[in-house]
Amino acid sequence: MRKIIAFLVLVAIVWLSQAQAANYMYEKNSIKGVGYLEQEKIVQTQVGFSGQKLVEHVAGSGNVVLLRTELEAERQLNGSGSKMACEFPNTCAMDYINYTKEAEFEYMPISYQTGQYDAKWVDKLCVQNYRIGAVLTEMYSHAEHLQRTTEVKTRGYDNSCVENCCTGVLEANINSNVIGVAHIGWISRDPEPNRLLKGRHAEYGRSVEDLTGVFAVEKFVQLWGNSTCGAISVDWLPCV
Repeated sequence: MRKIIAFLVLVAIVWLSQAQAANYMYEKNSIKGVGYLEQEKIVQTQVGFSGQKLVEHVAGSGNVVLLRTELEAERQLNGSGSKMACEFPNTCAMDYINYTKEAEFEYMPISYQTGQYDAKWVDKLCVQNYRIGAVLTEMYSHAEHLQRTTEVKTRGYDNSCVENCCTGVLEANINSNVIGVAHIGWISRDPEPNRLLKGRHAEYGRSVEDLTGVFAVEKFVQLWGNSTCGAISVDWLPCV
């Protein structure tokens, strides 16, 4: 009997710790210089194919005129957390990622005593919102010159947010100048598998742009769980 009581107490402690848990991540950096650079970021707010996810990879040799990023991510349960609890008191479970980036790269081969580095710039960003079935990709490769500014915010709300009715938001503002190859696209799919489609997810929309040459790109993407999201969509303050 004592073993059963001890087990129940342990389960209750674990459940309470999960119900009040908050996972907060923040990073801000600025890089300038000449040489070879390789950088990778992988952030997700939930395990597996849930919540919000951001993957980024940057690599190349030459002049890093500017590389400035700011990243903030958090998974909250029952309104707990350092930031969103202040913006939405007594709200339901939610998770979010805010990301801004300013970058300018110029390609040239670099030679050091440790070796030679001759790689044109590659800059890839993928943001996934599993809650609403939305994904955004911004990718540049074989770039001799790249100047870009990107602001992305993505968030999801659990089913307990009945009064808000908004299941999630993914928004991006892209402004870039590139000499090289650019690939920008988004997909919106039903988060639930469709039996009529043999378990696949129905696709609601898709936009893909592939560019090779010298281009200036301005693009704004807004993917909402439904039309009520505008009432509670949080404005993100970008880096200065």
